[in-house]
Amino acid sequence: MAVLTAKLFMFLSLIGSKTGLATALDNCVFLGEEDKNSMYEDGDVVIGGLFPLHYSPASSLPTFKTKPTPNMYKYFSARALRWMQTMTFAINEINQRSDLLPQLKLGFHIRDSCDDIPVSLGACLLLVNGQPERGSAVNIVKKSKGPQSNLGSNLGCSAVQRTVSPVIIGDAASGVSMALLRSLGSFHIPLVSYFASCSCLSNQREFPTFMRTMPSDAFQVRALVRLVNYFGWTWVGVIGVESDYARFAIQLFLQESVQYGVCAAYTHFYPVALSQQALDELLDVIQMSSSKVIISFSGESEMQGILRETQNRNITGLQWIASEAWTTANSLWEKFGDLLAGMLGFAIQRADVIPGLKQHLTNLRPSYIRQSAFLAEFWEEMFNCRLNGSLNSHSHGGDNYFDRLPCKGTEDLSDVYSPYSDVTQLRVSYNVYKAVYLVAYALQDMSNCIAGQGPFLNGTCADPKNFRQWQLIHYMKRANFSVLEEKVNFDQNGDPIAYYDLLNWQRRPDGSLHLVKVGFYDASSPAGSSLVINDSVIQWPVGKQASRSVCSDSCPPGSRIARRKGEPICCFDCVPCAEGEVSNKTDSLECSRCSEDTWPNKARDLCIPKTIEFLSYQELMGIVLCVVSVLGACISLSIFTIFFAYRDTPLVRANNMELSFLLLVFLAVCSLVGLLFIGEPSDWLCRIRYPAFGISFALCISCLLAKTVVVLMAFRSTLPGSIGMKWFGPNQQRASVLVSTAVQVIICLIWLLTSPPHANKNTDYHSATIVIECVTGSEIGFWCVLGYIGILACMCFLMAFLARKLPDNFNEAKFITFSMLIFFAVWITFIPVYVSTVGKYTVAVHIFAILASSLGLLFCIFAPKCYIIILKPEKNNKKNMMQRGK
Repeated sequence: MAVLTAKLFMFLSLIGSKTGLATALDNCVFLGEEDKNSMYEDGDVVIGGLFPLHYSPASSLPTFKTKPTPNMYKYFSARALRWMQTMTFAINEINQRSDLLPQLKLGFHIRDSCDDIPVSLGACLLLVNGQPERGSAVNIVKKSKGPQSNLGSNLGCSAVQRTVSPVIIGDAASGVSMALLRSLGSFHIPLVSYFASCSCLSNQREFPTFMRTMPSDAFQVRALVRLVNYFGWTWVGVIGVESDYARFAIQLFLQESVQYGVCAAYTHFYPVALSQQALDELLDVIQMSSSKVIISFSGESEMQGILRETQNRNITGLQWIASEAWTTANSLWEKFGDLLAGMLGFAIQRADVIPGLKQHLTNLRPSYIRQSAFLAEFWEEMFNCRLNGSLNSHSHGGDNYFDRLPCKGTEDLSDVYSPYSDVTQLRVSYNVYKAVYLVAYALQDMSNCIAGQGPFLNGTCADPKNFRQWQLIHYMKRANFSVLEEKVNFDQNGDPIAYYDLLNWQRRPDGSLHLVKVGFYDASSPAGSSLVINDSVIQWPVGKQASRSVCSDSCPPGSRIARRKGEPICCFDCVPCAEGEVSNKTDSLECSRCSEDTWPNKARDLCIPKTIEFLSYQELMGIVLCVVSVLGACISLSIFTIFFAYRDTPLVRANNMELSFLLLVFLAVCSLVGLLFIGEPSDWLCRIRYPAFGISFALCISCLLAKTVVVLMAFRSTLPGSIGMKWFGPNQQRASVLVSTAVQVIICLIWLLTSPPHANKNTDYHSATIVIECVTGSEIGFWCVLGYIGILACMCFLMAFLARKLPDNFNEAKFITFSMLIFFAVWITFIPVYVSTVGKYTVAVHIFAILASSLGLLFCIFAPKCYIIILKPEKNNKKNMMQRGK
């Protein structure tokens, strides 16, 4: 770039065959076109300015058969002219102040950058090298005027009259600013941008001389991501011009959006010079996409062509989201208001008013206008006339410039609307204003330096009228001042604190544009409260609420997101939560499992307490079993009472009356044991119920076994020489019952001491139900208890079967045999049913088996005797008892 600088401003020596070196030094030619379209005012320090007054170059390629002509541009920017005038206003305001730079006069040298890198670079080099004297190609003097230049004092010719700009305010575009910095950076010339927002410019290693009053795109991107996330737009189109500004911004957006689940339906870049082919490609992408929201990182000039083609294709219903580069470009409204109504965009902080600026913009004298090509061009385009003596040579309309009628002199800006005189949206203008004051306050701090206490080598200070550019950067980096009651400071990257207004483009009743502030983004606020939006005042492109723009509808609570392979994260399917899992928010990435004591509701969005299941006294089945148990015990005790009342009768006394009473009592106990199985199980209840069941039935079967043996011994005792009854008398009968029962007691004790039964909450049977049950602890112990009862029953059945042919009237063996058959039928059926049922039904089966077997024994053995005692008392005598059955 240093070579380019030297070449661009080299004065060629016209060395003839007969001229000497001294003659060559006095005859120099300025290399390049002398551009007189600038605004200049002299001063002790002349601040350079670059503004994109023209934009959108007409496509043309030089043939180099003739001298290339300067580029022509399609549009003139009245907004950029306001920015330029704001700079001149701020400098004049500072010069009139007595409290700021009272010993120093500021000047300005402003040029048109045309939003074009080659033009901007040429203008920039003119600013930092100085302005040749107008009217002659060269003007040689002995001493340069103004601050010293780092570009050198000998460019191949004698010194040229120039007024060097030690600092430049510009440019508006990030790409242009980057190109300028790569040239100026080597010479430590500061550049202060008022509109370049690319985050890449925050790199102080690469651009150490850059500062700006425009927030970095890193903050704007965060604001945009939070905006689309706020309205639930997860499927958005992102377009941008092929520039550093758009590329870095879109790259940041794609990185930041992942954290919020926002996806780009498409990302499309288009060239600065929009051809019809480029427009067709872009609009085809927009039309083919399902996204209804488009974020555009573009400039005003690019949006002109895009919106025109959108209008031609009659594409409507789009929600445009503007970057700050064109959020306030209200010139777009005149032609494309129908497309842009409802648009949202972030705009940089607005100054409510800059005192005196309105008058400075509108009080234009004809003589002053004629001297400035920029003002003359604006005036002639605004009123479609031609000023006498105008320096303007541009015409942007379809008519010939020289065919225009002369201006009448009565034209007044207050009679027409123009973005130039519109001070309701002082945003970029305010940035220009702050940029000028940044330089002014840096110079003020330089002026306040005390010799010996300065920041430079050996405590020296810089001379405000003769300083090095790097010395000015030192003070600019540390600037801290207030403008219009706003505190202005910068971070370590030279960036200001970010604050954006969220604007909504709304249509007034008369059809004009109304930029309505509907929210703001404050980067200094905590992340959760940085974005504030007032939804109620937003006007939408279609309908009265935000349009939907999603790849997949949100997954409701009770489901989770299932990513589609090979597609963006915003495209997914909704899968219901698995059994036992819930999700209580929209778009859950995973379902959470309920605790052991809870279970999902029907919607699977809430864990509710599981249903507790056990056989209770409150339910019908529990009540029925309870009633039957009590009834069985009552019947046993009633028979006991009958037998006790008729204890002296032969029927009661026969076959060991004492065993009959014991059996009735134990059968009553067996019936009541069923009550231990009803109700909520607990550890102590479980430890009681199984031993009680086993021991009570062991007692019953032992009594029956003793009675059967008695019957068999009684029959045998009638035979000659039999002494059976002698050895199996009442004492032996009691002992046999106790011994048989003692074995069961020992089994139960071993069971309780090794692995006792206990209460357990079982969720394996029904996931939504907690079955509170008694587990046996040891399956061997349980089946040993049940098996021992079976052994006793088999022995009893065998004895009874052997005694079945004894005398009918005396023999109750056949009743015992029949009762054992019922007992076996019940318990053999019990085993498969018990194993196959779960929960409270297992308990009910167990109780049913207890009641069925105990009542079976009761009725089979005692019902016939009760029949005789109550209904056939005449048969209750010894004679009848001694008769043999037929």
